[in-house]
Amino acid sequence: MKSYIAVDIGASSGRLMLAQSKDGKIVLEEVHRFSNGFTNESNHDRWDINHLIHEIFIGLEKVKKMGINEVELGIDTWAVDYVLVGFDGNKLEDPISYRDKRTTNAVTELTSDLPREYIYEKTGIQFQEFNTLYQLYKENKELLAKTDKIMMIPDYIGYVLTGNAVTEITNASTTQMLNLRVGLFDKDLLDKVNVDQNQFPRLVESGTILGNVCHKWHQEFDIPETEVITVATHDTASAVAGTPGQGDRWAFLSSGTWSLLGTELNVPENGLAAFKENYTNEWGAYGTYRFLKNIMGLWIAQCVRHELGDKYSFGELAEAATAVKPFQQFIDINDQRFTNPESMIKELQEYCSETGQIVPETPGELFQAIYSNLSLFYANELSKLDEILGYHIEKLNIVGGGSNVALMNQLTSTLANVEVIAGPSEATAIGNVLVQMITLDEVENINAGRKLIAGSFKLKHFQPEKDKYGDILVEYQEFIKNRG
Repeated sequence: MKSYIAVDIGASSGRLMLAQSKDGKIVLEEVHRFSNGFTNESNHDRWDINHLIHEIFIGLEKVKKMGINEVELGIDTWAVDYVLVGFDGNKLEDPISYRDKRTTNAVTELTSDLPREYIYEKTGIQFQEFNTLYQLYKENKELLAKTDKIMMIPDYIGYVLTGNAVTEITNASTTQMLNLRVGLFDKDLLDKVNVDQNQFPRLVESGTILGNVCHKWHQEFDIPETEVITVATHDTASAVAGTPGQGDRWAFLSSGTWSLLGTELNVPENGLAAFKENYTNEWGAYGTYRFLKNIMGLWIAQCVRHELGDKYSFGELAEAATAVKPFQQFIDINDQRFTNPESMIKELQEYCSETGQIVPETPGELFQAIYSNLSLFYANELSKLDEILGYHIEKLNIVGGGSNVALMNQLTSTLANVEVIAGPSEATAIGNVLVQMITLDEVENINAGRKLIAGSFKLKHFQPEKDKYGDILVEYQEFIKNRG
């Protein structure tokens, strides 16, 4: 029986998940969890990448102590951030976080020469100030001159583990520098940010075997024999691979720190309607495209909970929210002011005050405001998705942490008039493992894998509640339109 390890690292934490196939089902177990976060160093918010790598080895030591001597391993993380590696093979400095303020106004500056329509036609990627394109545009030019290789975060971790360097396509597509037509980094865009194609390791598909963990790490840590497989290294790509969507006309909502809402296409959609709505065509596993919208997500809830002293669980806060009437205020939760404020609670309250609305005060009021407005945003984006695609999405698969928030899932189902299928919450790790299993021929293909997932994990179903909330969505859409 093969043992698979999914290394799944997000903005606030990382974990190693052990997966095995037993009695025709995937069995998943968390073996190690560790913290993650950025700190301000040299006037920039930076990730401690060495800490993350060290924790992977600590987790692998725990796996070895479980009596497991051989494992497969895949790595997925967040997107857009990168590590600059010098000609000696070592990182030049810790990577800067996408939440760093260095890219403020970078989109406006870069697109003064290259029109947005031109960039979108080439890449199909939505405009966000933290995209790698704008990070490199603001990068220290002297540092770039010393750079041999630019590696996305999961590719760099794989490089440190095995000594082999690649650029996996699902994460590379988020840079807003891959050309949809030629399948390579676009020369015009690279020239604009003073980067050469050769500074990126070779592009590879999800499911590429990277190699074994270097011998030197076995001398330092008591770990199993480990073969690393380059999975869908962007965590959203892994989450979508781990979503048990079946048939046609289904959408996904990967609900975590960020909310990624969209559908899976075989052909990218980068026409004028998609451009105007700022939808993105991120590359997925097995020749697919994740046609989606990037939404602020549970980051707001995480910040508010932290400001409340972490004395409430998310379950307790959701329960408190159910006692509060929904839709007491309309909030554009994708507003840039909520990206990284000093106080999320204060920012939410000031927004409501500025717009002449009821100001949420208690934990229950704050969380009802968050969940109500996330649901409104999801329903609004689903209506836009219907317009672009030319048909009505009938089922929404919600995966990730948000799949556990029944209040938000039911509101979304009713507002959007879709069936919501919630779960699995661990879709990212499951998708990571699934790509490994397909690579090693334990699962035939992605469709067979999704059926396996549906039979392995408990899913919850929510149906629209008829004649409830009336024209709330229409009122919200008008509010957002008037806000510009």
